[in-house]
Amino acid sequence: MQEIMLEHPDYAARKTMLRRYRALYVGGEQLRQNASEYLTRRQKEPLDVYHERLDKVYYENYVGSIIDWYVATLFRREPLLLVEGDDQRGKAFVNGFADNCDRKGTTVTDFFRKQILEALIVGSSYVLVDFPRSTHSPGNRAEEEETGASRAYLVDYTAEQLINWHYDEFGAYEWVVLKSTYLTKDSVREAQWQRETRYFYYDKTKFEVYRQRSSAANDAAVELIDSGQHGLARQQRVPLFELKIPEGLWLMNKAGLLQLEHFNKSNALGWALTMGLFATPVVYSEREWNQIIGESYYIQLGPQDRFGWTEPEGTVYQIAANNLNRLQEEIYRVCYLLSQAGGPLSGNAQSGLSKQRDFAITQEVLRAYGDVVKDSIKRVLRAILEARQDRLCLDVSGMDEFDIGDFSGEIADAERLLGLEMNSETLRKQVYKKLAFKYLCDVRQEVKDQISCEIDKGMERK
Repeated sequence: MQEIMLEHPDYAARKTMLRRYRALYVGGEQLRQNASEYLTRRQKEPLDVYHERLDKVYYENYVGSIIDWYVATLFRREPLLLVEGDDQRGKAFVNGFADNCDRKGTTVTDFFRKQILEALIVGSSYVLVDFPRSTHSPGNRAEEEETGASRAYLVDYTAEQLINWHYDEFGAYEWVVLKSTYLTKDSVREAQWQRETRYFYYDKTKFEVYRQRSSAANDAAVELIDSGQHGLARQQRVPLFELKIPEGLWLMNKAGLLQLEHFNKSNALGWALTMGLFATPVVYSEREWNQIIGESYYIQLGPQDRFGWTEPEGTVYQIAANNLNRLQEEIYRVCYLLSQAGGPLSGNAQSGLSKQRDFAITQEVLRAYGDVVKDSIKRVLRAILEARQDRLCLDVSGMDEFDIGDFSGEIADAERLLGLEMNSETLRKQVYKKLAFKYLCDVRQEVKDQISCEIDKGMERK
């Protein structure tokens, strides 16, 4: 049973990196409390000086803001779930699932917004498809629906929680082990909190859940608390889906080292400026000097002695400030935000055409992220519909336009397209649906589904 706790070699090698990337994204108090892991100590620097620098540490979080901007811009318009078919029970499930996909009231849009955010930070995120546990097997489909046994839901897992896995010959998961740790109490009157760790094992047909409880006194043994067949067993598929960002579009991996270098340089410059504010007295004398200098003391100088103050000339400060600006611009550049990289800090003014070209590159990157999200949603929902045996065809569209301009311009484009009088009712229906869903992007999935059906019926009557 102890082998369930073993870690994959790749996971063990990546743990430190994942923790560092997450700290660089969050910043704030989380990074300050562990600043010794990120602030480099100078060679032979006295410990008391280094600890004082740690106490005064600060962090300018550019990469975190960049990732948040990408996610906010990507989901400016929600992904559209397009469901076709006559299975009304299946459509009702999709409508309810779109509004509450995890039994916590989270919409599909909000759920996958969190998934892509996680992937931009650590490279990938994971979605587990699960079904409610039932004490008895339903006799038919109607009983399944009535008891809620077919009400699939999603559980999100981070890269740190997937601790072990194995692939089959086709590159799909053969089995996975997920780890989840939290504090728990059996009752409010219990004196101490216990740390409970659960290990979830999934292969292509079954699941097993193990539990280990530990307290300040001891660590309990790992025990099996649940097992059975999971919801995707008929498909011979592990119910874990990965949302993975291509290496070239993994923003934190591209900008993390630059952000760390900026962190060390900015803190070094801040410390130097602070120390430069406290001038040091200098006495030029050939005599032995043993007088005490301070605000409540005075010094006595000989006829040939001189007194002065040290003051930095500032040349190195200017070089450091210029280097910080260059690092900041490089962070934006490697994240494909060229318009910000050549912004006011660089002193290089950009023409409107140049900014438009730069943003065109950013839009292509956003479309690539949109394709990743849409593909992940399709894979998850199609697997659920297949497990439920719903007779529906599902597709996901949208997330390909990020400049919200005048809607009348889009209507004009649609009118010109339809004015070509192409003999295709399918094209006409799809154009009408796209315009309607774009204008009503924030309404409930049930309303969108009803609009889609009414457009289909209206075109059939014509």
